[in-house]
Amino acid sequence: MTVDVVLPCLNEAEALPWVLARIPAGWRALVVDNGSTDGSAEIARALGATVVHESRRGFGAACHAGLMAAEAEFVCFCDCDASLDPGLLAGFVRTVADGGADLVLGRRRPRTLGAWPVHARAGNLALARMVRRRTGLNLRDLGPMRAARREALVGLALTDRRSGYPLQMVVRAGEAGWRVREVDVPYLPRSGKSKVTGTWRGTWQAVRDMRAVLDAAGPAAVVSTGGARTATSGGGR
Repeated sequence: MTVDVVLPCLNEAEALPWVLARIPAGWRALVVDNGSTDGSAEIARALGATVVHESRRGFGAACHAGLMAAEAEFVCFCDCDASLDPGLLAGFVRTVADGGADLVLGRRRPRTLGAWPVHARAGNLALARMVRRRTGLNLRDLGPMRAARREALVGLALTDRRSGYPLQMVVRAGEAGWRVREVDVPYLPRSGKSKVTGTWRGTWQAVRDMRAVLDAAGPAAVVSTGGARTATSGGGR
C-alpha cells in the first residue's frame, strides 16, 4: 500500500517541521509550493519532502497540482499550517483500503477557542446548510483533511482551482455514487495567519467560490438516502 500526502503550501516555513515530522513512515509528502517567499520550498526539501511548484495561485490549483504529481495508490490531502495532524490520516487510509468508504473526510473539532475564528465558523455553517440543501449529503464540515484512491480522484475530473476545490470533490464523488464517511479530528490553532479564513473577506470569498460549485452542480446532484451515497459521521481517533 503506497500513500502520497498533498500539502498545499504558501509561506508555511514555521509550520513545516511540525507537519512533516508527523507524516506516517513510508509515506511521501508532496509539498506544493504556491509562490512562497519565506523559503518554504527549501525547508520542505531539506526535511525530505518532494516539492512541487504551482505558479497559479489558488488552493485548488495547489491541491490539483499535488494530485497530478502523486503516483501512490492512495492520496491524502492536509493543510500545511499545523492546524491538523497528518498522522491521523493513517486511519483514513485504512478505512478506504478496507472498503469502509471511498472518501474519508475529517470533521474539524476545535481544541481551543482560538482555533476556529468566529467568522470562519460562521462561513462553514452557511456552507454546510448549502451543501445539505443542494446535494442531500448530511456532512457537517468540508475541511481539507481527506483520503481516497488516486485513480478514482483523477477520474472525478475536478476543474475548480480556487477555494471550491474541496467541495467540488465531494459533490462529484456523490454524483459518482461514492461512499463518503466523515470522522472527527482535533483542530488546533494554526501557525501564522490563514490566507483564506484569516479575515472576513477571505472567508466569504471562499463561501462564494463554493456556492458557485454548488450552483453548477444543480439542486439534486446527490441523494443521501441509503446505499452508496450515504454520508455518515464517525468518531475521531
